[in-house]
Amino acid sequence: MTPAIEVNKVYKHFGVVDALLDINLKIEQGEFFALLGPNGAGKTTLINVLAGLIFPSNGIARILGHDVVVNYREARRIVGVVPQELVFDPFFTVREMLSIQSGYYGLRNNDNWIDEVLNNLGLSDKESSNMRTLSGGMKRRVLVAQALVHKPPVIILDEPTAGVDVELRQSLWNFIKQLNHDGHTIVLTTHYLDEAEALCSRIGMLKQGKIVALDSTKNLINTSNGCLIRLRLSPDILPIKLQSLVENYTDNCFILKINSYSSIEGVLATLRVEQIKILEMEVIQPDLENIFVQIMDKADDVGFE
Repeated sequence: MTPAIEVNKVYKHFGVVDALLDINLKIEQGEFFALLGPNGAGKTTLINVLAGLIFPSNGIARILGHDVVVNYREARRIVGVVPQELVFDPFFTVREMLSIQSGYYGLRNNDNWIDEVLNNLGLSDKESSNMRTLSGGMKRRVLVAQALVHKPPVIILDEPTAGVDVELRQSLWNFIKQLNHDGHTIVLTTHYLDEAEALCSRIGMLKQGKIVALDSTKNLINTSNGCLIRLRLSPDILPIKLQSLVENYTDNCFILKINSYSSIEGVLATLRVEQIKILEMEVIQPDLENIFVQIMDKADDVGFE
């Protein structure tokens, strides 16, 4: 099966700045894929290459087999992109914006799908409102609707829930999950790592223009170095033997980092010897945020050539 997205040896240079360095990535049809990284990692640059907004300095990028440079018309027709910035025309209503967007793709009589998109994104009561009168969150909903108006098989969401309320997040993700279930490929960038962990089956992490991690969400989380335990003690004193394990102290609780679950018994034994009573104990499972921090720190330690 032709990959939904294929990136081979892509570089992008802006003068002396290397925004992308030897990016190799393949996303299969029907995947829900997360592209993560700190600010300035190259995520939006890669998305702009895929969307045909900028050309790669070297390398090839394809959408469902269509080269984004050579076959740009076909490539752009089959991808929908939700940009990070709020870009809109202030002279049209919401429905007019979506009708015009449909026209860009040669779609006539698209009202039924527009109605469905408006309903799923909570925009039905705003369809006659002028774009400039909408709140920032509502404008972002319209950008999502614009990206979906032509039913693209590949959907790229660049920080789609930045600065929006909980209600929109829930309605948006329910709609996007249904589209993914129906066969659409979804690529997501987000700083809300809990979203990526809950939604995406596979994750790629970028730093300084390079891919530093690429694996299934489950495999990445399983690479965690140990786990955390939260302890509230009486008296509120930690034995000297355990103080090297302290990651944090918050809400009258010690947060200890241990190498493995088997190390818990050693912690408990030390507390028993010191006659320190455990009032509360919680084992904190590693999550994607922990892994992300570890991978970014490791990338700093290794360095980039």
